[in-house]
Amino acid sequence: MPRLRQPLDRQPRVIVTRRLMPEVEARLVELFDARVNTTDRQFDREELVAAMQDCDVLVPTVTDRIDRDMIGKAGPDLRMIASFGAGTDHIDLAAAAASDIIVTNTPGVFTDDTADIAMEMIIGIPRRVREGVSLIRRGEWGGWTPTSLLGVKLSGKVLGIVGMGRIGQAVAHRAKAFGLRIAYHNRRQLPGAIEQMLGARYVETLDELVEQADILSLHCPANKDSHHMMDARRIAMMKAGACLINTARGDLVDQEALIEALESGHLAGAGLDVYPDEPNVDPRLLKIPNAMTLPHIGSATREGREESGMKVVANIRMWADGHRPPDQVLTGLN
Repeated sequence: MPRLRQPLDRQPRVIVTRRLMPEVEARLVELFDARVNTTDRQFDREELVAAMQDCDVLVPTVTDRIDRDMIGKAGPDLRMIASFGAGTDHIDLAAAAASDIIVTNTPGVFTDDTADIAMEMIIGIPRRVREGVSLIRRGEWGGWTPTSLLGVKLSGKVLGIVGMGRIGQAVAHRAKAFGLRIAYHNRRQLPGAIEQMLGARYVETLDELVEQADILSLHCPANKDSHHMMDARRIAMMKAGACLINTARGDLVDQEALIEALESGHLAGAGLDVYPDEPNVDPRLLKIPNAMTLPHIGSATREGREESGMKVVANIRMWADGHRPPDQVLTGLN
């Protein structure tokens, strides 16, 4: 069981690494001894360590990488990392647990927002929307013709979903309405009632799903097992003319292999909202006509960002009062 602690007899000192929604920052300052980042400039490694030496609670985001060495250099008062966002792969959870530092996240907030962005690309890549927009903006559109910018229809195509958690299921729910046939691979097969509701068919191995999918959409966390899960071998296994969508994490895909498959024409297109070296985007991707490159906006709605921030506030309040935070991330070491 997670260890309980005595309530703080003072306001917790909180350091926030990036700008959050105004309502969230105002609430943090009202309730805690909070220092917000008014410049929104990302902390470098040394600044993160300095912050961890000077607070009770650090509020990082998914772009702040906090490793074992940094946790080892944290000050004695740091007892909580209240991360903004659902992902936790940027934090060494085992090291935090070993140092008796509670880690929380904000799960479930961005499910619909991210699923909406995935659907935008699931629709837009086969229908060559990005190419059409570019054609108009270059002033080169010569008007409608029966054979220009021909894409493929969605109805009847196989959408392969890798990772059938909250977001994967939300994508399947949306895709079903477009007549897509849903197949999925997951660590565990979903209950039959959920499969029936989503019209989803379980595929036992990732290789089988890759071979079957006309559109492959990734919705799984980044870890040592999923790193480059879409490598050169699996990308080569995809159907000629298939599309790859990634709104999860950049390092799920071997970018070199993806670019080669796009440049050769093996893949018809790709929809990317995440990259292995953000904010850097490989310039070759920008030259590929049917690569839709978005700036990591899967969670970028006002409503979602405010709700996520308020979850951070609630987690800190519960911890400061001596209770287990509702969104504590458990590692088996807690």
